[in-house]
Amino acid sequence: MDTSPSTVTTEHGQNVDDLSRSLQRFNWPDYLVFVLMLVSCIFIGIYFGYKDHQKHKNRKTARRDSEALDYLVGGRKMQIFPVAVSLVASWISGISLLGTSTEIYVYGTQYCYIVVAVVLMGFAMHYIFLPVFHDLQITSAYEYLQMRFDKRMRMFGSLLFMVACLLWMPVVIYVPALAFNQVTGINIHTITPIVCLICIFYTSVGGLKAVVWTDVIQSAVTLGAILVVLIKGVIDIGGPAVVLQRNLIGNRIEAPNFDPNPTLRHSVWTMWIGGSVWYTYGVACSQEMIQRYLSLPTLADARKASRGFVFGMISVTLLLSSIGMLIFATYHDCDPLTTNLAAAKDQLLPLFVMDIFRNYPGAAGVFVAGIFSAALSSLSSALNALAAITFEDFVKPYFKDKLTEKQIAFTLRGSVLIFGIISVVFIYIVEHLGAVMQLTMTLSSTSGGPLFGLFVMGILMPWVNATGALYGGIAGFLSMCYLCFRSQASIAAGEIIYNTKKMDISGCTYQFTNTSNLNPTFDEMDKSLHHISYLYFTMFGTIISCTVGSIVSICSTQADSDPIDPKLLAPFLRRCAESKAKAQEKYPLNNDIGHANIHLDIRQPE
Repeated sequence: MDTSPSTVTTEHGQNVDDLSRSLQRFNWPDYLVFVLMLVSCIFIGIYFGYKDHQKHKNRKTARRDSEALDYLVGGRKMQIFPVAVSLVASWISGISLLGTSTEIYVYGTQYCYIVVAVVLMGFAMHYIFLPVFHDLQITSAYEYLQMRFDKRMRMFGSLLFMVACLLWMPVVIYVPALAFNQVTGINIHTITPIVCLICIFYTSVGGLKAVVWTDVIQSAVTLGAILVVLIKGVIDIGGPAVVLQRNLIGNRIEAPNFDPNPTLRHSVWTMWIGGSVWYTYGVACSQEMIQRYLSLPTLADARKASRGFVFGMISVTLLLSSIGMLIFATYHDCDPLTTNLAAAKDQLLPLFVMDIFRNYPGAAGVFVAGIFSAALSSLSSALNALAAITFEDFVKPYFKDKLTEKQIAFTLRGSVLIFGIISVVFIYIVEHLGAVMQLTMTLSSTSGGPLFGLFVMGILMPWVNATGALYGGIAGFLSMCYLCFRSQASIAAGEIIYNTKKMDISGCTYQFTNTSNLNPTFDEMDKSLHHISYLYFTMFGTIISCTVGSIVSICSTQADSDPIDPKLLAPFLRRCAESKAKAQEKYPLNNDIGHANIHLDIRQPE
């Protein structure tokens, strides 16, 4: 690798440090907009918390678990539109807002083709996962694992989800803090505890209803901020034609790459195959997403919300990609990363916003409020989900009906507080781990691969038994721990390097000193397993889990004692079981060979 430094210093304009300080002008209108967003979240939490309290107080024949039902799934009476918006808001965090635009700026538009993976995920949810979860009417997604396998698998699945959340939530908090630091200069460890406490408050007080409705408001703020930035930036630069022209010249707009090499960071295969598995895991196996689907009264409503989620995800991805192209068109001849005007890659978008809105008091506040809104919606969803599985999977099974409503409320709200504090502490680790979008996908795959494998084995592989699923999940988790952390360590050590697009500084009008090579060349290195694209990580963990689970189940001499309820299988497998049962009725076997190992209960549920 060629690391020889080249020093470039301009001889005109103001110094880069002075320019950076001049762009950190967060005036009182900006702070006002930002504070109003936080205050609105607090009042929504108080409103729904008070409303539910009055309902339970006035209900003469309230069931003991009604407090948990309302808190966790909104009484299963939520409406389609707010749930669909909340699904998008839960997924589109500050990671997506900053990470997607940075991805386009640094690596080009190849990432845009991941929208196909979103569509494939929508089909999987529509035809496979939603019918199973909605027919069972469960509160914890991991309750399914106990129904399909045994209690061990429910605990194991819940622990995997907790690991995923605890690795993901600090990144969600850290990203908007980066943006706030870029526009105000305030240290990230000053703002993150304040914002987290507000999120903890309205999540713990208001439950899922508060989370969903704050998601709606926060999504409106986020979408408004994105559109304002996009429209203002395009007008300032001279129109869409200029944006396209500069991106074409800068080689940012790319045709689909069909190279099957699995070590490529992005190709259509890594995104369509690996990306679709990652998206499906993120929706089908995440408590916060399933919780929203189960808050709707019918399967038809859940499917409509899923279609709305797919449409929203595609729209937001394309909007954020357009902003990435706009940022490159603006800085096409003076890269702020090379000149150190932006301290980190993920501060490009905040820098751009402060640059184009420097003469518009309050506009930057709307943008920062939008980023924090996206982060708060994702964080509150995760906290609410963690409270759900803590109560449903770790507390309720041991105390049965002995808990009062006050004890249930204390458990749920206490869980939110504890997990929120842990997330704030973990920020000190996350800030040293690199660019956020790839980091998030890599860390989530650590437990995401084996967790998705458990649900795939349960819903699509009826021959897998509880013992096989347990060993498969453990094998998948251990292999993913090695793969993900080995890959991230290699990136940090410079052993894995992804070539970025060409940067230019010939048009800079301010003074700076550059000690980096603008167009470095890297020696060819030997490829190992951990060099595969990060988008394949979840699929790799799923394959390991399902393979080991199948082998152990086939080799196991001990069969499951209870037959499988058809409702626990994918709809098309239910039909296969019914067809097989009809065939056996028509052509009965004269001996018992094979009957002892048939575990599909083809009786229709009552």
